[in-house]
Amino acid sequence: MSSDAFGRVMFSYKEITELAGYTSRVSTLLDVIDDIQAGHFEKKLVSSADTEENASVLRGRGTVTEGTDIEFIDVPIVSPNGDVLVRALSFSVKPGDHLLIVGPNGCGKSSLFRILGGLWPVYGGKVRKPPFEDIFYIPQRPYLSRGTLRQQIIYPDSLHDMHSKSITDNDILSILETLNLESLIDRPGGFDAEAQWEDVLSGGLQQRVAMARLFYHKPRYAILDECTSSVTLEVERVMYEEAKRLGITLMTVSHRRSLWRYHTRILQFDGQGGFYFGGLDAERRAVLEDEKEDIDLQLRAIPDIEQRIKELEASR
Repeated sequence: MSSDAFGRVMFSYKEITELAGYTSRVSTLLDVIDDIQAGHFEKKLVSSADTEENASVLRGRGTVTEGTDIEFIDVPIVSPNGDVLVRALSFSVKPGDHLLIVGPNGCGKSSLFRILGGLWPVYGGKVRKPPFEDIFYIPQRPYLSRGTLRQQIIYPDSLHDMHSKSITDNDILSILETLNLESLIDRPGGFDAEAQWEDVLSGGLQQRVAMARLFYHKPRYAILDECTSSVTLEVERVMYEEAKRLGITLMTVSHRRSLWRYHTRILQFDGQGGFYFGGLDAERRAVLEDEKEDIDLQLRAIPDIEQRIKELEASR
């Protein structure tokens, strides 16, 4: 019995090897499909990390100065693994110049934010930016910790910091009412209610709490990274209009068309090392985007039209 089983295994070796190969290829295909669905696409780099040209960029250092506005002059944007994504990025944002940032995943947006946050070296060119406390970053999934409701709003301030700024619970309540969050204080304990808030609140409520945090701190600049992806258009409108009313200059990363009207400038990365920086006319951009979508639909229909023409010619 054992010898027969061993023999069958030996004769099946080729089939097992082929099956292993097919399994590996299917697994790779599924990984690629997951990447595509997540928006991760392979891109052409300006310069790979293992080239001498890229090494010379990594050896360089730029200058960083402090000011009231944000300005990049010929600054290389480099990924964490050392690839140059944009060789010389130049743009500027002054108070009141609300900037929309768009581009595919991996084009350099995250590295740009690291530079603004002082977490990433400047490999060349010149950077002028406000002090750290004047720039506030809100990600798509905000950080919420176990603690009181008040702590979620004033983070990273302590209660002592809040009192030293002469901010009261009534001030925080006013912020919550603006965002239609006042029901949160109906929980037992009110502002002192404790919970693991990321487990208690939905994605949309978490994003509204993060925006309440922004309104509490009122920084000069805010980087909003897809931070309205889980809220309605009406809530999004309230968020942006209130932020602008408070004098916060917005730098938004998003592909939502509904956000175009809240911005006056655009920084667009093409994912191939190029970029465009200039004025943003939301209405004109919407018209052009609609025209582009119509043309894309027509182009996709061409193979079907050609096939139909062949069928008609064959039937004559």
